[in-house]
Amino acid sequence: MVLESDSGPGPYNAKGIGENPCGAIAPAIANAVRDAVGARIKHLPITAEKGFQALAEGEDG
Repeated sequence: MVLESDSGPGPYNAKGIGENPCGAIAPAIANAVRDAVGARIKHLPITAEKGFQALAEGEDG
């Protein structure tokens, strides 16, 4: 979000009033997969193939 004001540090005197919380989504999904399946996938994107590979290799974190 951007808030226009008379004293903002950004272009057109705008300043940020919120941060994007998307940084926590991928780790949350990875932990849910780990809890459900028992194998940790350490690299994105999380795919079924990576899940099968982690199970075959016995990766549990």
